[in-house]
Amino acid sequence: MKFAWVRPNGTWNERKEAIVSALESGFDHILDFDNAETIKELGDIKIVSNNEDSDILLLGFEEKITVDDVKKAIDKDKKVAAYIEINNKEDELLVSQLGTIADYVILKGKNWKVIPLENIIASLQKRTSKIMVDVTTYEEAKLALETMEHGSDGVLISSNDGNAIRKLGQLIEKSSTENYELKEATVTEVKSLGLGDRVCVDTCSMMEVGEGMLIGSFSTGLFLVHSESLESEYVASRPFRVNAGPVHAYIMTPGNKTRYLSEIQAGDEVLTVNSEGDTKTAIVGRVKIERRPLILIEAEYEGQKIRTLLQNAETIRLVSDKKEAVSVVDIKVGDKILAYFTTGARHFGMAIEEQIIEK
Repeated sequence: MKFAWVRPNGTWNERKEAIVSALESGFDHILDFDNAETIKELGDIKIVSNNEDSDILLLGFEEKITVDDVKKAIDKDKKVAAYIEINNKEDELLVSQLGTIADYVILKGKNWKVIPLENIIASLQKRTSKIMVDVTTYEEAKLALETMEHGSDGVLISSNDGNAIRKLGQLIEKSSTENYELKEATVTEVKSLGLGDRVCVDTCSMMEVGEGMLIGSFSTGLFLVHSESLESEYVASRPFRVNAGPVHAYIMTPGNKTRYLSEIQAGDEVLTVNSEGDTKTAIVGRVKIERRPLILIEAEYEGQKIRTLLQNAETIRLVSDKKEAVSVVDIKVGDKILAYFTTGARHFGMAIEEQIIEK
């Protein structure tokens, strides 16, 4: 996931405005040498500086850095950000060395037109460090994040411009989204069942009509379960909620990982997904588990069958091939609904290449 740190400058009032903009944009790392305690009063913020007691120790900002400097800091169990100004091939070589040692490597160039960022990124494909670029404007940040196919991992924006910081936050949120190719699966079985413990996932985000979550009983395929964003004659709309299914079911989370619904709790992150397969990361506000009657839905796509269980109620909906919400009580064999299919298996929620049989 792309990220950004902010380095404010100028008077404290000017810095404070930039820090507040950073917090409101979801950024929680501030590079500052003088105001650590005051900054931490504004929110839960990590300080990056050359002070030994900082959350992340910055080396190389004021004097030339060496590999030994970084190793000594790491031996003291410090997280290290190595700052390197790129002026020649020797500096590029140093980056390649520190890219397997430091936690972060921050690149700075006097003239961006001659900074070989593409070469540096390409040479560090197997790095362990996060590569960052020091920029002063939104335009420079966008260029750094989008260079080559992947761009830098993050940027350090040295600016007090609140608008630029907020625009950068929007860019990172957009660039960090995932897309899941949804297929039109044919319903092959609908069956009412008895009672079971089902889970409602309440998020800190408002979902629109057409949005929901990927849920299912099989790791090889998940159904797009619609949010409660539609009005009903029975209950008011709750666009922050997805009535997701029983406790055993999988839910898709960021990074193409799944978790059991029973594991999800307040503060966790889940993915909301629309009918185009576009996603957003949502923070879970709470999870509500109650005993309710269940219904089984089975669907098939190109010979691959998947199943899920949901609460048997009119307000619980899947998404049809026409990208319309359809209640589970109205779904019939032969109907087409949207689902995400994959191959292989899952181990602790992560996709792996292994044969698996689910039924």
